Amino acid sequence: MAKFTYVVQDNEGIHARPAGMLAKEAKALEGVKVTIAGNGKTADATRLMAIMAMGIKKGMEVEVTVEGENEEAAAAKMEEFFKANL
Repeated sequence: MAKFTYVVQDNEGIHARPAGMLAKEAKALEGVKVTIAGNGKTADATRLMAIMAMGIKKGMEVEVTVEGENEEAAAAKMEEFFKANL
């Protein structure tokens, strides 16, 4: 299991567009399960509506957990995505 934490920088938080991008990125990672936790909630990162229902706003910290094959590489890729888009 690989984990990282990230403080959301996007002014709107994780709203529809970035949540969709996040779900797409997580789905593209084969052989791993990506979970996001924050604001007292946890969601499968491949589920757009579950991510949006978390209500993550700017300045909130999220913890991303990646489990499965090549989880370290997948976690690094997800962390790059968060830094570039959220």
